[in-house]
Amino acid sequence: MRAQCYTVLDIESPRQMSLRPRVLCVLLVGILGATTMPTAQSSGTFAPTGSMTTARSLHSATLLPNGQVLLAGGTASSNGALASAELYDPGTGTFRSAGTMTTARRLHSATLLPDGRVLIIGGDREGGTALASAELFDPATGIFSATGSLRSARVGHTAILLATGNVLVVGGYGTRAYPELAPAEIYDPLSGTFSAAGAYVGRGGCDFCAPAVLLPDGTVLFPGQYPAQVYDPVSGAFSPSGMMIEEQSTSAALTNGQVMFAGGESLGRSATAELYNPDTHTFIRTGDMTSRRVWHTLTLLPAGTVLAVGGETDSCSGNACFFAGSVASAELYDPSTKTFLPTGSLSAARGTHTATLLADGRVLVAGGASYGGIGIFGGTLSSAELYTPDVLVPAPALVSLSGDGRGQGAIFHGGTTHVADARDPAAAGESVDIYCVGLTTDSAIPPQIAIGGRMARLLRTSQVPGLPGVIQVTVSVPGGIAPGTAVSVRLTYIGRPSNEVTLAVQ
Repeated sequence: MRAQCYTVLDIESPRQMSLRPRVLCVLLVGILGATTMPTAQSSGTFAPTGSMTTARSLHSATLLPNGQVLLAGGTASSNGALASAELYDPGTGTFRSAGTMTTARRLHSATLLPDGRVLIIGGDREGGTALASAELFDPATGIFSATGSLRSARVGHTAILLATGNVLVVGGYGTRAYPELAPAEIYDPLSGTFSAAGAYVGRGGCDFCAPAVLLPDGTVLFPGQYPAQVYDPVSGAFSPSGMMIEEQSTSAALTNGQVMFAGGESLGRSATAELYNPDTHTFIRTGDMTSRRVWHTLTLLPAGTVLAVGGETDSCSGNACFFAGSVASAELYDPSTKTFLPTGSLSAARGTHTATLLADGRVLVAGGASYGGIGIFGGTLSSAELYTPDVLVPAPALVSLSGDGRGQGAIFHGGTTHVADARDPAAAGESVDIYCVGLTTDSAIPPQIAIGGRMARLLRTSQVPGLPGVIQVTVSVPGGIAPGTAVSVRLTYIGRPSNEVTLAVQ
């Protein structure tokens, strides 16, 4: 373990003028297993891990602050939905039961809230009945409990955590018979209720719409209508934002600020991909995937590449294409070259699975269904596997004064050398400087910071002079936090929560 130490000034009391030196050791390697430098591993490979307790597809998978993954609901057959849930522990490579949801559901959404709970919304169950119910999973108690219901039942929607701490629920359908796009809604975690969001400005809808994506400026790109549109949380309104070239089914935000869409199904499965530029509100072609895919996953890796895994494909000859079942292949998209290249193959062909970026940089691929071709159903899968990229990049870590990533964080009153601890607590609305490692300032995707279970407003990120790899994240302390000497602080970047440290708030 290597450490770099430097001296900062701290005060014994806010009223005292005498300063004393405190040595703060910033661990550049080793904080909770994190590192600021990538670690070379075997070239992009898949390897089996423990199997789920239940075979499931069309389920949700959510990385929790403790590094475990919550897998909930889905279906084990062509009909019916599951209410069961389970937890995957990357440390042991095993799954265990996590209890039962209040309602069986599949094709629902699951969103990690700033306070560490998981919000599960909508979906459908046997017979294709869309659900308006929602519920919360609390990792501290392991209990699912009901929360407020949607104004409009929906399935196949997207739920996105906004910079305000509220959740935007967009798209999805209330019925399969005569599809009508469900209106947008906002969930408020503080009141546990849903309210209407702005009206869409597009027309129609699509059967295999790509999920909505949070953009770097805090707005949300909704590609589920024609044209695509952007939701602004400040104005609460949607505005048109360019026309997609094709009907793509999967999306991934890129670290350069653009959004990539790849694969889908219109007149057969597609290998095409395109990029959305939020600065120009335009879509342009990029390199095609090596395989036609739908019901696959796209996962942004910390190194900036995107992993495309599995799905269902077509076999084409001349002008004719036929459904060819599920695939085990995977590929990587490199934004710098705008090309896809094959990477390792899955141990089992699968689609409608989940792919979750873990805290250590690996990707958990779990469940799904397997088809061998038209009329050949291989069953729903309980198996899971781990993808290890060429380079492992662990989640960012917050620095603590003790150097072990726990307790009082290296968090200072904005622009000063004064630690925001019990002797000099921070106040609501005040800016504080939070030190972390494993984060860069060259990514367009901003980190999200939760203080006391509420979203803090990000002001800026910057490199700490003289400390390579140490980043200063400056935020405004949110209001409504219960005062205390050990208020929790956590950072999340591309879906991966950091360790938790504390600061004092008056």
